[in-house]
Amino acid sequence: MSESNLQEEQAPLKERYEENPEEARITLSATGEEQADVRSCNVDIGRAVYEAELHEGAAGPGTGACSGDLLLGALAACAQLTAQAVADAFDADVSIGTEVSGDLDLRGTMGIDRDVPVGFEEIRLDVTVDGEIDEETAAALQEYTERYCVVYRTLVESPELETAWRFERDEDD
Repeated sequence: MSESNLQEEQAPLKERYEENPEEARITLSATGEEQADVRSCNVDIGRAVYEAELHEGAAGPGTGACSGDLLLGALAACAQLTAQAVADAFDADVSIGTEVSGDLDLRGTMGIDRDVPVGFEEIRLDVTVDGEIDEETAAALQEYTERYCVVYRTLVESPELETAWRFERDEDD
């Protein structure tokens, strides 16, 4: 399944993090930047830049990913990679695929009806495992994937969210 030996590559990192837990603490960041069209922006994660736009149902152009797509994509990527790593650790010769979908009502985010929630009302993560796998390994694959998938855990156990706003005004105004 793996072109590299993931456990071998992770072993010195795990040892280092056990010896010095502070080295395991990282901060990921992303920056949004407006574009000429108010319906789109760039999101820079430091290693790549992604374009995002309003969903077509909110008058977006409909040619790129909306922020909801990016959230669901992050869950799909994290669950996929975590499941692959767990399967590799169990030396399971399987093929894994993930599909994530979510339901939301655009009336909430567009301010049409205050009683309609803003955001996803339901998110579904479907994982398909193809190949010979015994019941015990299958159960462990599910348990450990759901335990160690960062995006999944973040959605299940929402962290504290801190917001800071700065309003900068030109001195010439």
